[in-house]
Amino acid sequence: SVTNIDRRTFLKLLPTVPFYKVAWPAVQTAVQAKNQAQNGDMPNILFLVFDTLSAQHISLYGYNRETTPNFARFAEKATVFHKHVAGGNFTSPGTATLMTGTYAWTHRAIHLHSLVLEEFVQKNMFSLMPDSYHKVAYTHNLLVKSLLHQFRGDLDVFKRTRELCLADGQFADRLFFEDYTTAFWAETTALQGGATPPSALFLSLLDRFARFTNSRDFRNELAKEYPRGVPNLHSLFFLLEDAIDWIEEQVVTMPQPFLGYFHLLPPHEPYTARADFVDIFTDGWQPVEKPKLFGAQFMPQAALNRERRMYDEYIAFMDAEFGRLMDNLEQQGVLDNTAIVVTSDHGEIFERGIRGHITLTMYEGMTHIPLIIRKPGQQSREDVFQRTTAADILPTLLQMTGQPIPDWVEGAVLPTFGGAEAASDRLVYSVEAKSNPKSAALNEATVVVYQDDIKLTRYFGYTDEDKYEMYNLKDDPEELNNIYESEKGLANDLTTALKDKILAENAPYRRQ
Repeated sequence: SVTNIDRRTFLKLLPTVPFYKVAWPAVQTAVQAKNQAQNGDMPNILFLVFDTLSAQHISLYGYNRETTPNFARFAEKATVFHKHVAGGNFTSPGTATLMTGTYAWTHRAIHLHSLVLEEFVQKNMFSLMPDSYHKVAYTHNLLVKSLLHQFRGDLDVFKRTRELCLADGQFADRLFFEDYTTAFWAETTALQGGATPPSALFLSLLDRFARFTNSRDFRNELAKEYPRGVPNLHSLFFLLEDAIDWIEEQVVTMPQPFLGYFHLLPPHEPYTARADFVDIFTDGWQPVEKPKLFGAQFMPQAALNRERRMYDEYIAFMDAEFGRLMDNLEQQGVLDNTAIVVTSDHGEIFERGIRGHITLTMYEGMTHIPLIIRKPGQQSREDVFQRTTAADILPTLLQMTGQPIPDWVEGAVLPTFGGAEAASDRLVYSVEAKSNPKSAALNEATVVVYQDDIKLTRYFGYTDEDKYEMYNLKDDPEELNNIYESEKGLANDLTTALKDKILAENAPYRRQ
């Protein structure tokens, strides 16, 4: 009888087949030569976005737990950006800033299931890349799926989230097939609830029963491999390994030049590392307890430390799968003309009583994210210590592919990529405004401005008085010593600059 094997097993076995080893490189070389001749050596661009990955937890960036040995290996032939800032503290603004080269006060994806303004359907990384590019996107994250759905007109392949999931449970997704935002709202509010009970109680009970029965078999089957539960979010159950295998398949087979945007959920909570990464950090390390200022919450420090350890283990698992992907692609020789961008949309914190990232605060655990880029053919490591922002990604892509950079772009070409680089002391921003109306001036928000290592945070609209925090991150990377009152001159200058900037960005909405 013929034995059935799944796609993942087939991909793993393929390199062991003698014909594959002999014939495949020749086929690849011929295809690549044809593609490069037709497209003038335009580089392929491979995005790997790991959701909720804080640079503060990455050993490559100095974290004391060895969470990312494969990132470190990759960085030996890549450019490491040490002061890279997220566009916001959760998925919608963070991802939209990366894709549009603008800050949240411009693109307006400021809510938990928000879309960018209609004009950005034609002003993003997919629409602005040359027509010769084959554009592919996939994400586990339903918020990112909503954004990609907006941009689907410029995608050659938009892989549906459920196609790489063990079970999706997306009842509402089927009801609102072409309206991802409504589907997400219906799923999370009407069926699942959250801080409040679900609004459709009977449907919610049916939905929960269906989810339980649909997932019971594979959860039992994978219980030993995933003792903390199968990776999941919003009842999407998935294996990171499956997504990594599919990405490998795409990179090997899709037309060149390509732009591949792959946004994967790990290490987003729940922190469900594979068994071989559970309890790898039994060091007993206790991070310093930090002052509880405006926006602090109430989770006990011991619980935060336990959650931090589980998060670190999940990062180590994610890093291992990243390493497996890079090794497999390098062995197949398909990366010679490919730029690889590794980054995140935002981070995560375990401090000041706060666990996660759904908060009005903007501490470094959330805003400091990784950015590691391997340029085509790069053979040595570069380190960049200038302040950069997710808004810099789009203009850098345009620079790499010889496209003009539009005037509306708020980012700048990243250092080492040529072009008109930004001044080293430029102001860089991050915006949290989920409680502010989308189409209104920002009146209730948290906005951060960086000037190199000086970081000023303004909380406004939450109480009668604005609240401020200012840190010198060079001297105080853990943000323990708020110098807003003690460094009055610097504080006043940055406060004025930040207020003026917010006033200018609010002006179009004041006139309405």
